[in-house]
Amino acid sequence: MAPAGSIKIGGKKFMWDGMNYESRDLAEAALGAYRKEGFEGEIVADEGRCLVYTRRVVGLEAGTS
Repeated sequence: MAPAGSIKIGGKKFMWDGMNYESRDLAEAALGAYRKEGFEGEIVADEGRCLVYTRRVVGLEAGTS
C-alpha cells in the first residue's frame, strides 16, 4: 500500500517527500538536508521503511500586507 501523501502531526500538515528510506539513518540524513533548507520535518516508520514528511511555512515578504 502506498504511503499517505500528507499527514497531520500536532495539528500541522506535512507532505511526504516521495522516498522510501530503508533505514532511519538514511531518513535522518535526508531530513537534515531539508531542515537546512528551512523545512520542518518528521520521520514516520511504515511497514519496515522510514518515510520523511516535511512542511515549510511561507512568510510574508517585507513591504507587503
